[in-house]
Amino acid sequence: MARSPRLSEAERKLWNAFPTGETVELAPVTTGPGSPAGDNAPKDGESWGPDRTIRAGVITSLLLGAREAAPGSVAAVRLRGARITGSLAILCGTVEHELILSGCHLDEPVLLTDTTTRTVRLTDCKLPGFSGGGMRVAGHLSLSGSNITGTVRMARAQFESGLWLAGTRLTADDVWALSAGSMVVESGATMRNADITGGVRLAGTRVNGDLNLEGTAIRNPGQRALVADNMVVEGTVHCTHGFTALGCVRLRGARINGTLSFGGTLRSPDTPYALHASHMEVRELYLKPAEPIDGVVSLAHSRVGTLQDDPDTWPDKLRLNGLTYDRLRGRGVNRRISWASRDPEGFRPQPYEQLAAWYLRDGNDALARRAQLAKLRGRRRTQGRGLRLWGRLLDVTVGYGYRPWLAGVWFALLLVAGTAAFALNPPRPLKPAEAPVFDSFAYTFDLLLPLPAFGQREMFDPAGWTQGLAYVLVVAGWILATALITGATRVLRPQ
Repeated sequence: MARSPRLSEAERKLWNAFPTGETVELAPVTTGPGSPAGDNAPKDGESWGPDRTIRAGVITSLLLGAREAAPGSVAAVRLRGARITGSLAILCGTVEHELILSGCHLDEPVLLTDTTTRTVRLTDCKLPGFSGGGMRVAGHLSLSGSNITGTVRMARAQFESGLWLAGTRLTADDVWALSAGSMVVESGATMRNADITGGVRLAGTRVNGDLNLEGTAIRNPGQRALVADNMVVEGTVHCTHGFTALGCVRLRGARINGTLSFGGTLRSPDTPYALHASHMEVRELYLKPAEPIDGVVSLAHSRVGTLQDDPDTWPDKLRLNGLTYDRLRGRGVNRRISWASRDPEGFRPQPYEQLAAWYLRDGNDALARRAQLAKLRGRRRTQGRGLRLWGRLLDVTVGYGYRPWLAGVWFALLLVAGTAAFALNPPRPLKPAEAPVFDSFAYTFDLLLPLPAFGQREMFDPAGWTQGLAYVLVVAGWILATALITGATRVLRPQ
């Protein structure tokens, strides 16, 4: 076939260069650092003539062994600045050579489904899709800088070295722009500064390194922007430095053994959740977006080692029921009680209990009591009228036991009022011959105590309006005593 007249001049260059792995450059390829995603890919490739055109069949023939490697060389397809016509398709095959395309225009999608291959690099290329479901790559796959106007499918794919989509532009012709469920990447996956229109599906994916989404924009408003349920990442997940998700980010059941960092923008007010990260396990969660998250956030039933956030970016609706954490970091320690009260479905006691437990571990007993008090106030709003009235009485008198000094304030106010009233209108003695000298202070004190201390209450009988005052003081004394006992029970019980 090497001498076949059916090979064009451009194809013959590639055919002859393959045995030594030499790069064939059909035209200069210029790339600019810092360019927008996909901007370096060809824009007029469909107009390139025969001098820059190579049939996909020629490339697949070479990859599948149509020519042998030159002695002492590693054969490979390395091509720059070409238009590739036809379907570059190898299904269920085995490829022993690298495929390196740079600055190329591909008329049809690349199909490598269930193929075992070496490194594949399609950088700064334009193509209408990529299908690599179930492929096995003894090396890495790079689509960096490319402009892909169709879905990239890589479900069940395995990559020994890594997956690179840095600066890639994906524009979906389906719900998913990147469909890579159950993918395994033995090294890191880099998708920095990508521009993706459509959803990204990484459910069940395993990355034995870092997952980098710094500066990436995923736009799928009203639907799911990123789905990574049950994903396992051994390193760090970077969603910072301008990361943008317009649509729901779903990480339900994910396990991240390093840090999960969120910065940038998370916005999805028209889906059930903007960030759905329930039942997740993560060593450190860094949640500091550039602006408040627009939509509901769920961290319910997740386990977090260290949680670091910023109260200025807390969403209005935040589900924390079942969330456990070892440490809290960031500003707004005193504002955490508001943080625990934002469940859109109403009162949940566990966030307050978890917060109070952390305050105690952190040595802040006062804030722990405030958290418990806020929990009881929140519960009161869910109870019947009778319990609400009793709860409000406990709150006003002793702060449900977490503010026992309030009972002392009430006692002192009533004692002063009673002392003044009975000094101006002293009661008559029941037995004038046996009665001691009347003392309005001691008499009022006796009325307020459930058990008299000075013996004044039994020796004098108020009359007129002071009789009603005496009854009020007796009832108030019993209420204060009951509230104090209830409060002491709450304070002294184990946390």
